[in-house]
Amino acid sequence: MAKKSTGDYHFGDLLALARQSWITQMASGLAAKGYNEYRRSDAAAVRQLQRGSMSIGRLGAALGVTRQAARKVGDGLERRGFATISRDEVDTRQVNVKLTRKGEAYAEAVRVVIEDLNRTVMRNVRPADLVAADAVLRAVLADEHTRRLAAFLGPPPAPRR
Repeated sequence: MAKKSTGDYHFGDLLALARQSWITQMASGLAAKGYNEYRRSDAAAVRQLQRGSMSIGRLGAALGVTRQAARKVGDGLERRGFATISRDEVDTRQVNVKLTRKGEAYAEAVRVVIEDLNRTVMRNVRPADLVAADAVLRAVLADEHTRRLAAFLGPPPAPRR
């Protein structure tokens, strides 16, 4: 039986360490596939861009960051050959980001690594504990933007009987 939580429990610290570990595992998984320059923002950005070209403003809104921050993400993807950045053909005030073929392959590698990490967690955690962890993580989502994004993520698989 798990120990009962106390007032001294450091959930936020453990959550931060888990996030850092996940990022490290993502980087290792992608390096094994030949992608050695993983950045923290890559997974969310390339998953958004897999849906098609989008403006810097829309990318920023999807990532929950400013246009300036979204431009930095786009520039980083472009520098590594994963995306192109260009003016919109209809509205030249708008700047669009689009994945290149190399970027599409990178996005697929990101998807596969995430699936592998998720399967590892599912193998190492009892289904009922996974459901509880999911509920706790969703309770931590404090702002409307992250709650909206999490709504697209389904709950963990139902426990097998």
